[in-house]
Amino acid sequence: MLNLKNPDLYNNRELSWLQFNTRVLKQAQDESLPLLERLKFLAIYGTNLDEFYMIRVAGLKKLFSVGVIVSGADKLTPLEQLKEIRKYLHQEQKVVEHCMVSILKNLEAEGISVKSYDDVNQNEKNRLTKYFKENIYPVIIPIAIDFTHPFPHLNNLSFGLIVKLIDNDDSSIERFGIIRVPRVLSRFIELDSGIYVTIESLVAQHVEDLFPGYTLIKYASFRVTRNADMEIQEEEADDFMEILEEGLKLRRKGEMVRLEIGSNGDEEIINFFNRHTNVFVDDIYEFNIFLNLSSLWQIVSNKNFAHLLSAPFKPKSLPPFDSNENIFSILEKQDILLYHPYESFEPVVKLIQSASIDPDVVSIKMTLYRSGTNSPIVHALMNASEAGKQVTVMVELKARFDEENNLIWAKALEQAGAHVIYGIKGFKVHAKAALITRRKNGKLKQYAHVGTGNYNPATAKIYTDLSYLTSKDEITNDLTRFFHFLTGFSKKGKLDELYMSPSQIKPKILSLINNETRKGKDGEIIAKINSLVDEDVIRALYKASQAGVKINLIVRGICCLKPNIKGVSENIRVISILGKYLEHPRTFYFKNDEKEVYISSADWMPRNLVRRIELLTGIKDKASRDKVKQILKLQCSDNNLAHELQSDGSYIKVKKAENKSINNHKLLEDFVNRIVKATKKSDVIEVSKLASRLFIES
Repeated sequence: MLNLKNPDLYNNRELSWLQFNTRVLKQAQDESLPLLERLKFLAIYGTNLDEFYMIRVAGLKKLFSVGVIVSGADKLTPLEQLKEIRKYLHQEQKVVEHCMVSILKNLEAEGISVKSYDDVNQNEKNRLTKYFKENIYPVIIPIAIDFTHPFPHLNNLSFGLIVKLIDNDDSSIERFGIIRVPRVLSRFIELDSGIYVTIESLVAQHVEDLFPGYTLIKYASFRVTRNADMEIQEEEADDFMEILEEGLKLRRKGEMVRLEIGSNGDEEIINFFNRHTNVFVDDIYEFNIFLNLSSLWQIVSNKNFAHLLSAPFKPKSLPPFDSNENIFSILEKQDILLYHPYESFEPVVKLIQSASIDPDVVSIKMTLYRSGTNSPIVHALMNASEAGKQVTVMVELKARFDEENNLIWAKALEQAGAHVIYGIKGFKVHAKAALITRRKNGKLKQYAHVGTGNYNPATAKIYTDLSYLTSKDEITNDLTRFFHFLTGFSKKGKLDELYMSPSQIKPKILSLINNETRKGKDGEIIAKINSLVDEDVIRALYKASQAGVKINLIVRGICCLKPNIKGVSENIRVISILGKYLEHPRTFYFKNDEKEVYISSADWMPRNLVRRIELLTGIKDKASRDKVKQILKLQCSDNNLAHELQSDGSYIKVKKAENKSINNHKLLEDFVNRIVKATKKSDVIEVSKLASRLFIES
């Protein structure tokens, strides 16, 4: 009997993630895309890699240091993974450098250039000198390094210059120093529209102003990455917020896990720096381009060159949300499923805002994971609380890299009188749900929203996600119980209509897969997720494939499952879609299940299925189910944005058909525009016809 625990049947999680980021890099290399769109993907690649080193590589280093031997179904040791990661990234570095040089060269023809101080004319140099004196000199930090000046602590993602100096009075005296460039300063100085100068080249011209009495011999820019994964021991204090705030301080002091050195770096400079920081040699990356790819957002966001980005699309409010009808009346008549960003997130915002001012609303309950800055939803909750409504908000303070923002909102909500829950001990609350209770005809009526994405109107314009709005009693009753679990002491919440992790979602997913397995060749599964890691789920999918079940997986990022292995997974196809929008929904189709379609906040990863509080929702409304199935089938047929996973862990871009290019992002934009056009013409028949199918059949 085939051993489905054989490590050869699994991709390594970390190497699979690197493949995902390589696909992001390929978008930056795609010459069919506008130039700033390509530069944007290069910025995303850099931001992704920063977080990967701060969290994943730092975690592997810690596992290695404490002697952990094996982690993951592939059985690679932490040390083996670290070696493979370093090898992969050092090889890919040359691709990154070539990509940036190519994009910047082409941008020059469009009026955008990135220069060093030496590349500009004398008039521009004079302007830069004035800029330095007025904007940089007062805030920059020169640091001498010697016996009386110890090497400073450098915060995570610190950027600056290492300088070697000679004493003007005694040429035999050579000194090293560091110049820290605070984050409040722009990475590039914009001389004129589209003409940028790197800040390190300007600072280097004024080193002798910062270290009077010394002459600059050489310099190199540097950037450091530290372990940013906090360990919060909730048992050690009663005040969870206090621990978290302390954890945020500690984040800046984590172990240094990566050192990036700019193009002027030589062996002497690197050795000097590393004597004080002790970064492992293979975690030192020497670049021939300027450091900090994420800083490219400064150039990408230049509104004078917006024509060099992909054409913007404004999310649309489609019927019935394009009218002034009361939103509660709409939901009493029908369930509605929205697909963002093609369909606007505004109805969800409007639901909370309407509840905050409706005199018949008595309570609002919500989970908040990443709500963004200046959130209209949080403001509406504060207004509702101040108006005397009962407002209960679960603010997840452990939302990675959003903790500080969430602390601010939590405190503001408390001050407004809301009942705020600061997380559940031992679990992250990642579920996306809102429940509104309203008086109607002397009775209480409830309205719900469950989704796959965060309550963040900004990201809802660039992430694809699903929102399900309903007033069905079976769903709202379960959500009432769900919120009771969050506010009470229950460790093992169980719902009837919905499914909640850590106790219910994984068994339900396995049950759904096994049900299709029993149907054999009549079985079919389509699953759209961000990551697939859980070993039990993967083995269940392997067994389903062996039984003849047709399985299509749309996995944006990590996929530890290997498709197309004879006798194991030849009936499984895995694609990853990368394009204009970040694919974020978790939604599933099981052909032989009564409900057929489910949406969830949970990926198929152990952390989501057993270490977080998540929700899985079966879609009861037929029109909404059909809509999800059409979205999934459209994405499975995409031959423009899709990459297909091979059995060796690599990805190959899906080839375009000669007669039909299917770009699901573009088709869906066109589709909602057609609905809007038909609505404006009051063409009820055309609107109804379009609403019944989401894309043009290929």
